[in-house]
Amino acid sequence: MKRKLIAAIGVAGMLVSVAACGGDDGDKKSGGADGYKGETLTLWAMDGSTPDTWQKDVTAAFEKKTGAKLKFEVQQWNGIQQKLTTALSEENPPDVFEIGNTQTAAYAKTGGLAELGDLKESIGADWTESMNKASVIDGKQYAAPWFVLNRVVIYNKKIWAEAGIKDTPKTREEFLKDLKQIGAKTDAEPIYMPGQFWYHFVGLTIGEGAELVKKDGDKYVSNLADPKVAKAMKTYQEFQKLSKAPKNKDEATPQQGEVFGKGKTATFIGMPWEADLAIKTDKKIAKDIGYFTIPGATADKPEGVFLGGSNLAVAATSKKQELAKEFLKIALSDKFEGQFAKEGGVIPNKESLESALKGNPAAKAMTPATPGGGITPLIPEWGAVENPPNPIKNYMTAVLNGKSPAAAAEQVEGELNKRLAQKQ
Repeated sequence: MKRKLIAAIGVAGMLVSVAACGGDDGDKKSGGADGYKGETLTLWAMDGSTPDTWQKDVTAAFEKKTGAKLKFEVQQWNGIQQKLTTALSEENPPDVFEIGNTQTAAYAKTGGLAELGDLKESIGADWTESMNKASVIDGKQYAAPWFVLNRVVIYNKKIWAEAGIKDTPKTREEFLKDLKQIGAKTDAEPIYMPGQFWYHFVGLTIGEGAELVKKDGDKYVSNLADPKVAKAMKTYQEFQKLSKAPKNKDEATPQQGEVFGKGKTATFIGMPWEADLAIKTDKKIAKDIGYFTIPGATADKPEGVFLGGSNLAVAATSKKQELAKEFLKIALSDKFEGQFAKEGGVIPNKESLESALKGNPAAKAMTPATPGGGITPLIPEWGAVENPPNPIKNYMTAVLNGKSPAAAAEQVEGELNKRLAQKQ
């Protein structure tokens, strides 16, 4: 499943409030077959998220159980924040909608999302904690985790074999050693890692237990000067030294999958769908592509990763609160969550359902790192940070060009603090 991961943005001007929600008489019906006959539940799902068979099957199950109709409306990522903000302020918003996990905090803070604590109690006791974290704001459940993806090592098995490497590395040290061996024994670039591949850097900070921001009184400010952040950047630097990629570009400029597809690069770190870009560049490379989990400092713990994915939420002003929860109970049931993971090649919201990924080597490579993964800071103020030019990217380039992590942090913290102070 190809998808574009989107970070949270401010949703200033949202006019809804949780206090305004509450079903009208049309939702005060008993469940069961025909319990909601004549009603229609509207679901907004993002383009590329819902496999066709899953959508057909979950619709049939919902309509059979409730007697209501399910209306799927596919939305485009481009411009979705403003469109959703507007919709949630109107009288008839989408009842249920897919929302990026990094966006959830912003909408919850402004009152756009209904609380789902009772849903968590009934079906979410074993939701993967690292995935559910993005749905919990100020201790309250405002969404349900749906799926995530994370980055893995994508490698050219032919080049690795030419270097005499017979097995994939289990630790970060072994990984670096293998890459250096590739550099010494082949003509290939050991790894393609541009200097501003900040999603991977965020994963490294997660692995170090570092926070990118900290609370200063009643506001958030930069925490890039934290030694733990510097340690993550040092790890990034060790790998980037083995790459010919520019220090002032990110993984999409150019698309790293396309670079890998030319057959002269041994390795890159990316989303599984980026391998498709390599195959489009040269179909012959398909047979040589392999995947493994990004190794961590020790063999028993994978590297930290950024968990990009989606939650499902209910509009606070929806007049069909109970019907919406009936849909979520069906869609997130083990049966349909497992089917969704299998057909979409994504990580499901329960570790017990990861068996659905059998036969999908790319997805299987993602699963070990998921429990220890995380996302960007769960604050509405974070959205402005990612707008170009992203100060985190500038910090990375500064370090790679020779500045100390402390000096680089000082160089960008003024801009970072300015963005964190923007009103949402």
